[in-house]
Amino acid sequence: MKKRLLDQVNSPEALKKLSLPQLEKLAGEIRSELINTVAKTGGHLAPNLGVVELTIALHRVFDSPRDKIVWDVGHQAYVHKLLTGRREQFASLRQQGGIAGFPKREESIHDAFNTGHSSTSVSAALGLALARDLHKDDYHVVAVIGDGALTGGMAFEALNMVGDRKSDVIVILNDNEMSIAENVGALSTYLTRMRTDPKYYKGKEELEQLLRKIPTIGPTVLKAMERVKDSFKHLVVPGMLFEELGFTYLGPIDGHNLGAVKKVLWDAKDLQGPVLVHVITKKGKGYQPAEQNPDKFHGTGPFEVLTGAACGGGGPVSYTEVFGKCLVKVAKENVKTLAITAAMPGGTGLNHFAKELPHRFFDVGIAEQHAVTMAAGLATEGFKPVVAVYSTFLQRAYDQVLHDVCLQNLPVVFALDRAGLVGEDGPTHHGLFDYAFLRHIPNMVVMAPKDENELQNMLKTAIDYNGPIALRYPRGSGVGVALEQVPHALPIGKGEVLREGKDYTILAVGSMVYPAFEAAELLAKQGIQATVVNCRFVKPLDEALILDKAGATKQVLTIEEHVLQGGFGSAVLELLEANGLNNVKVKRLGIPDEFVEHATPNQLREKYGLTAQGIVETVSLELQKVRTKFRPRVAGEG
Repeated sequence: MKKRLLDQVNSPEALKKLSLPQLEKLAGEIRSELINTVAKTGGHLAPNLGVVELTIALHRVFDSPRDKIVWDVGHQAYVHKLLTGRREQFASLRQQGGIAGFPKREESIHDAFNTGHSSTSVSAALGLALARDLHKDDYHVVAVIGDGALTGGMAFEALNMVGDRKSDVIVILNDNEMSIAENVGALSTYLTRMRTDPKYYKGKEELEQLLRKIPTIGPTVLKAMERVKDSFKHLVVPGMLFEELGFTYLGPIDGHNLGAVKKVLWDAKDLQGPVLVHVITKKGKGYQPAEQNPDKFHGTGPFEVLTGAACGGGGPVSYTEVFGKCLVKVAKENVKTLAITAAMPGGTGLNHFAKELPHRFFDVGIAEQHAVTMAAGLATEGFKPVVAVYSTFLQRAYDQVLHDVCLQNLPVVFALDRAGLVGEDGPTHHGLFDYAFLRHIPNMVVMAPKDENELQNMLKTAIDYNGPIALRYPRGSGVGVALEQVPHALPIGKGEVLREGKDYTILAVGSMVYPAFEAAELLAKQGIQATVVNCRFVKPLDEALILDKAGATKQVLTIEEHVLQGGFGSAVLELLEANGLNNVKVKRLGIPDEFVEHATPNQLREKYGLTAQGIVETVSLELQKVRTKFRPRVAGEG
């Protein structure tokens, strides 16, 4: 069998030996590799299919790792990984112990900056460029940012500073939303060629000098020419916004024309000061199912290559789906209910709301800070805004939650999807910090459902509550319980006892409640009777219930799918200390003080002991410590 070109590319240096036809053949081989691998591992397929030619051109023109390439978000960096020595490990993509789904400096010297959240690339690139200049070095710095990431305010803050400092930074705008018409493309190509031609700048300077020398009318003619030039540029140049920010704008360029992309990158490399290269690409390019449904294949699980159909499926409905449909139901009863998303209507389940109640649905783009403060503004006027966001992304709006919502005690609902261990997307996407960064804010209520039906009831609770309130729930399928037709509000700060026992108290919250109950059943077979409490609320805690059960057994295990520092277990410790129950022995089970790498959620729960068997082992060990401590001494010991 003829060896693939891809099998010969072990570093970017190998690309420099390939002709343009060979590079185009390589692009086809990379697409096949992407499709066949992601079909097995799951991952971000459509974004990567869209940047194949762009990535090849970047590594052909620039000299990584000396030249620094920063990928915004980073979910489109699979091609980059294939071309930078990770081809043989590519089948392990997003698997436990395998390569990450995002750039990772610890993984390769070609990954200039760790990413995973949006709109950060230009800021990071400017930092690298400033460091280069301070070191008096001369390498190139390139930031690749998508049109979606460009909706984030942080990106414009960075663009503004790059332009103001006139730093040598190249920004590649990967635009996969607009199409490029032939006439616009031809004009843009001409303008780009004109602006990158040194003779253009030389001729422009000579003409300006000549006009200035003409007595009386020279300066007037020059000003008139500038006005005409500016009017013309505003009319025909798509990138005037960037030019006003101080960038030389090149494009738009067909991002799937390797020769054109390579040429404009060489031109950009030769220019001084900030340069923005506008590249038009198509999400899912080269794979029909992804081209036709790029949202579905933006982030996908395993699928059938021939049809694009998802593998597996079935099982209980997802928490996201339950939330989305329940919100529509509740909003139809409460006309003041609004839904807000930061560019994730499908991912958060708000696509149902957008379809049925479009006039009460708001997508702000990738701008979580803006989403939260906008919700606060709406709340001041009597509306009930529901901000649906992934737990990990609400971290970006911490100050707005504290200052704009909680300080004013405004009735904003935060629906935190993907809370806890989310799996293969790794440390940038695990929602493991929300209890800690929310529960210490005055006026905030924090709750977590044990199953999908309790999620419905908590959503109803949140809508009825007159203050800041957050509910957090996991990624994926529910546990399979029946859904009540009419959700009902729960009493704020009240838990429920699921099982009574005299030997031990297990306090669980959210996704850990069912494993805790199962563990108690297993412990009962060993003669250990454990009380199991579904605490429901992390703030406020059900103080009377917890104090009663902890005081009765004197031994408590807290369980949470969250970091231990500042989490649910910490709240229980604070409660016991405040009430003088210093004789209660508390063991906390959760995530230790470390960033959690990528693997399936089940693999990670197994690793950290957050399973029924892990809970049994923890309780047994704690009880063994107590028995050993109080075991009477036998004559001759010690």
